Amino acid sequence: MADWVLITGGSRGIGAATAWRCAEAGWDVAINYAQDSAAAEALAARLHGLGRRAVTLQADVADEAQVARMFERLDDAGGRLAGLVNNAGIVAPQARLQDMTPARWRRLFDVNVVGTLLCCQQAARRMSTARGGAGGAIVNLSSRAAEFGSAGIYVDYAATKGAVDTLTRGLARELIAEGIRVNGVRPGVIETDIHANSGMDASGVALTIPIQRLGRPDEIAEAIVWLLSDAASYTVGALLDVAGGR
Repeated sequence: MADWVLITGGSRGIGAATAWRCAEAGWDVAINYAQDSAAAEALAARLHGLGRRAVTLQADVADEAQVARMFERLDDAGGRLAGLVNNAGIVAPQARLQDMTPARWRRLFDVNVVGTLLCCQQAARRMSTARGGAGGAIVNLSSRAAEFGSAGIYVDYAATKGAVDTLTRGLARELIAEGIRVNGVRPGVIETDIHANSGMDASGVALTIPIQRLGRPDEIAEAIVWLLSDAASYTVGALLDVAGGR
């Protein structure tokens, strides 16, 4: 029986591309989704076609009880959780700071930061060799916005990703002695719904990227799967930029 990798926000975009690559690499895949059950089930059916086990797990990652139930349901599926990809994240429409609301900030931090913390906590409890686990790997999805700050676009989103970077570095040092490698991937602007839904002019942004195009979800997935794999066995606390030179 293969090891499980749990991918939050796994039904579309980068998450779905990562699920496909993980299945091709021999993992069984747990697909978390918040609302789009049809997309999650369709993806699971495709993964079954590769001969892999695939389960769909609905949960709002910002909700502690829902996250706990999600991991318990994966436990019930049998097998070992060996990988976690914290991909679930949201962005709000473009705005300047003075036009934002505290409710917007709280929701962004709840999903992007608290959600990542909750999932890391549950995964570490299962993977830690100090608790009887067999180790594992965690990959947190950040963004190049963490460094640039996204002035005039969404500084609050950038701040959440800065927090994810700090969490990644800290947890990497905290958990490596327990057999858990923690790393992060910082995508640039990728062809997914998240930026389109924010109102970003993707074609204009492409002109500012040295490679002169947006990234593809599968290009981010390749980096994630490498960090999950034994090929990255000496890579701990890294933040891998996959951003076309941006």
